[in-house]
Amino acid sequence: DAEPAALRDALKAHLKAQLPDYMVPAHLIVLQSMPLTANGKLDRRALPEPDPEANRQAYVAPRSELEHSLAAIWCAVLNVEQVGLDD
Repeated sequence: DAEPAALRDALKAHLKAQLPDYMVPAHLIVLQSMPLTANGKLDRRALPEPDPEANRQAYVAPRSELEHSLAAIWCAVLNVEQVGLDD
């Protein structure tokens, strides 16, 4: 799992250097091959759902009571275990 993570990080860094922030994808998934239909076209339904946990950065814990409250709200909304200050 370390190799795909390093590849994702390198690709994101390259994209950030070339594109405006709003064009850089939030989630990148490394696939061995693209799923194709019988006609040879991309089978979008067969693509895996992005895993937000796979793209996490170094965790920076909330410090204040307000930050803890906001992090708890975002955890519930995003259905993730923890949300840091930089997320």
